[in-house]
Amino acid sequence: MAAPPFIAARVSTEMKSQLHRLAEREQITESALVRQLLETVLRTSGGDGESTVDPPAKVSRDVRLSVRLAPDDRLLLTERATARDMAAATYVSVLVRSHLRGLLPLPKEELLALKRSVAELSAIGRNLNQIARVANQGGRTAAVGSDHIRAMLKVSEGLRDHIKAFLRANERSWRCGYADAPD
Repeated sequence: MAAPPFIAARVSTEMKSQLHRLAEREQITESALVRQLLETVLRTSGGDGESTVDPPAKVSRDVRLSVRLAPDDRLLLTERATARDMAAATYVSVLVRSHLRGLLPLPKEELLALKRSVAELSAIGRNLNQIARVANQGGRTAAVGSDHIRAMLKVSEGLRDHIKAFLRANERSWRCGYADAPD
């Protein structure tokens, strides 16, 4: 595959410094910044009113994206990905997708834990319904007194509150990077 065409230009020292500072502020390379500037100028200066820049070709889902990180940022990324039991690349992919689409990601392991909790709550609910049906029909519920019912309600409420707290912590962790970050 042939390399894409190359453009070079001589500029003043001051212009080079300004370009360098702007690229650092945007956290991209000087070359990427110049490419963006050229694309913008070409797109907006089309004499016939049509875009002179071809739209990007459809990108395959398997295309890789490389990102440069400062060593400290790489350490933070590794810590956060490890805390979620995810590979760093998977963590970044989920994070970027959630940001771009406005989603609150829930990793597979956490989703499975929530589904198991909901299944347990459903089983408790069915049991309570059976007890209530028998009691409403005037029957006696063997070995199930009001203390048992209160205990099941307390467990159900505790699990509900735990799931709510978990979901709030998940939302905060993706928004701020830390589960104990303020709302």
